[in-house]
Amino acid sequence: MPPTSQTDARVELDFGAIRKVLVVDDSRLQRRILVASLKKWGFTVLEADCGEDAIALCAADLPDLVLSDWVMPGMSGLDFCRAFRELEKDQYTYFILLTSKSEKQEVARGLDAGADDFLIKPLEADELRARISAGARILDMQRELSDKNRLIETALEELRLAHDAIDKDLMQARKIQESLVPELTRDFGKSRVSLLLKPCGHIGGDLVGMFSPGVNRLGFYSIDVSGHGITSAMMTARLGGYLSSTHFDQNVAMQQRFNRFYALLPPEEVAETLNSRLMADTGIEEYFTMVYAIVDLRNGHLKMVQAGHPHPLLLRENGDAEFIGEGGLPIGLLADVQFQQTEVYLKPGDRLLLYSDGFTECRLADGNLLDEDGLHRMAMGCSTGRGGTEFLDDLFWRLTQEMAPGAGAEDDISAVFFEYNGP
Repeated sequence: MPPTSQTDARVELDFGAIRKVLVVDDSRLQRRILVASLKKWGFTVLEADCGEDAIALCAADLPDLVLSDWVMPGMSGLDFCRAFRELEKDQYTYFILLTSKSEKQEVARGLDAGADDFLIKPLEADELRARISAGARILDMQRELSDKNRLIETALEELRLAHDAIDKDLMQARKIQESLVPELTRDFGKSRVSLLLKPCGHIGGDLVGMFSPGVNRLGFYSIDVSGHGITSAMMTARLGGYLSSTHFDQNVAMQQRFNRFYALLPPEEVAETLNSRLMADTGIEEYFTMVYAIVDLRNGHLKMVQAGHPHPLLLRENGDAEFIGEGGLPIGLLADVQFQQTEVYLKPGDRLLLYSDGFTECRLADGNLLDEDGLHRMAMGCSTGRGGTEFLDDLFWRLTQEMAPGAGAEDDISAVFFEYNGP
């Protein structure tokens, strides 16, 4: 090998990730020539005269670059390369085989064994330096990629921990939201109100509820807040306070009379109160749809306000069915909105279903939405002999059977089922 020049001694900065080189050759003379050049270029050099010693050396002190002769007694350079690649190590080492073999088949064997490059003997200093520089560029990129992967893994672990914390908070939030609906069914004399609440995620923007300030007086509602997730859930928590079933003094749907009892306010007045409160809060962009109804159980007189919510389905005792309501604007969109009241008289055996658009806008397996006709068909299919939560569970089950397999609900699903059975 030609002697190195002063220029050669200054190229060590170009070798990047390669700092430590292992030379493996059974020829002492060849090793001395290689080691001399490598040390002049600034490398730390390790030596071994056979593959077995080289493997032991690598297991204890991993080099950045291996220069190994192909033909050696005992373990050949090819076998050494295979054994070296099987070592457990945290970083990649560039491997160059030194050989007099130039046939394509022999080169392919070396590549299959794990070699990265070849040098044909006799070696030229400039070519060796150039091959080492090429290997250094590859190692630099590989180690930069490894460093970035470690950063990504660290970031992913931090994200996982953050996700777990958020998931834990959401599970607790769901428990809090479920506390807004403490009872899923309750009898009021002979009549009964049953509730269904199925968020599409941990928490949702639907809310259902009922309350009674006294005998034969009953109010119930179905609410759907715009959007999904935490913001909508916070709004439902707020509305749950406005329509509390336990703290009548905080319930905007009631008014105390003569310091003795609470009376139910007209539904349209309740909607206007909620609308004015929502519009008075600056920075709140959410709105909600609602059906709120009150009923006098003595005579079945039902008064209802519909604020952008789907039309309730009235199932008559004689088998007839109709959608009722006057429509109207959602609450929280415009100030000073007047809401219209709908009145209907129920007969014993009549039933009323309030529901969110999670039912009617549910996408089915055929790609179509369920819509009102589909809901009417489902309700009629599960109405015979079923009441209370059994009716709602059956209705929800039928909906899931018509969804695309594995699709799941895209929106929160909720409902209120009122069964009137006379005073």
